[in-house]
Amino acid sequence: MVIVEADGGSRGNPGPAGYGAVVWDAERVRVLAERKEFLGVTTNNVAEYRGLIAGLEAAAELGAREVSVRMDSKLVVEQMSGRWKVKHEAMIPLADRARRLVAGFDRVSFTWIPRKENSHADRLANEAMDDADTVAEVRTALANDRAAGAAAVESGSAVGEIAAAVAGGVVEVPDAGGSAAGSTAPSPGWTGAVGRPTRLLLLRHGQTELSVQRRYSGRGNPPLTELGREQAANAAAMLARKGGIEAIACSPLGRAKETAEAAGRALGLPVRVLDGLTETDFGAWEGMTFQEARERDPELHGRWLGDPSIPAPGGESFDQVRERVEAVRRDLVALYPGANVLVVSHVTPIKTLLQLALGVGPSLLYRLHLDLAALSIAEFYPDGGSSVRLVNDTSYL
Repeated sequence: MVIVEADGGSRGNPGPAGYGAVVWDAERVRVLAERKEFLGVTTNNVAEYRGLIAGLEAAAELGAREVSVRMDSKLVVEQMSGRWKVKHEAMIPLADRARRLVAGFDRVSFTWIPRKENSHADRLANEAMDDADTVAEVRTALANDRAAGAAAVESGSAVGEIAAAVAGGVVEVPDAGGSAAGSTAPSPGWTGAVGRPTRLLLLRHGQTELSVQRRYSGRGNPPLTELGREQAANAAAMLARKGGIEAIACSPLGRAKETAEAAGRALGLPVRVLDGLTETDFGAWEGMTFQEARERDPELHGRWLGDPSIPAPGGESFDQVRERVEAVRRDLVALYPGANVLVVSHVTPIKTLLQLALGVGPSLLYRLHLDLAALSIAEFYPDGGSSVRLVNDTSYL
């Protein structure tokens, strides 16, 4: 059993809002997980529900079967306990999402507590709201970057023409989900998600020599092969035709940066390097084949394949990768609300983002195949909803 404490707030109601959630052990001694996020402008009640959802998701990721939820929001506690009806239109999809999460546990209880007993979650929520000024500053800087890119059209360069076309959303082709990447219309509403999502176009890097040899390639930095550069160019051309992409983020590793820079040239956009998108640190197994790693550490390798909390020797676990990738996801959704963002990364971070969008367990990491230079698409909505629109497309290669 775990204890979830959650809180949300809005400075203005509606105003700059954020949530915080903390998962404690059964004795409420040890913190097992923390979540916080700046939500933009919304109400207290929306923020409180988002805090509950984040806390329940964190408890599910920890494998908890019984959860005791403690909140100082009388509204959320009474509605989730079934004593009050959910009447407000904005609350209905959030309450439904929380109930679906509750259904995944064996037992969940809800208890109201005074605010002073919810100080940990309250602190996290206020930290999230404190991020509002920083997020606004970064958004302003990004808008200035996009304006500078669009101004390049006056030079008559091909890159300037592409940048202007992308900014105007006129170079678009439908994606596999049936809507253009630059479309301003929200996705179909049958999932209950509300608002325009931040759409992450997840592109794996092109081929390297280690990928040809099927070796663990984590923090090593092999360059793209000739074929890898061709794959990057083909992906870049496809993305330029698709249009509507507002930003590019990539891993700091060379193979991802080469792939992202090809797209940046085609789209007329700068590439922003985010350390959280780097590949798993495979430690002592770096550069080994699957068989070589298994022969070196047979017992550990077997446990590592089935338990995401176990790190490679001298490396990191998939749970640690998930934690940093989740932080990147939160940042991208906050910085680019309702926008299309190209994310160039590696197998594990991309699988993790798809896992987060699907709301499924770690088995996806071991069962999903992603080809080199393949494109997948995940969407994250402002109300906390998410969806996957495309997986492992290589039709342009």
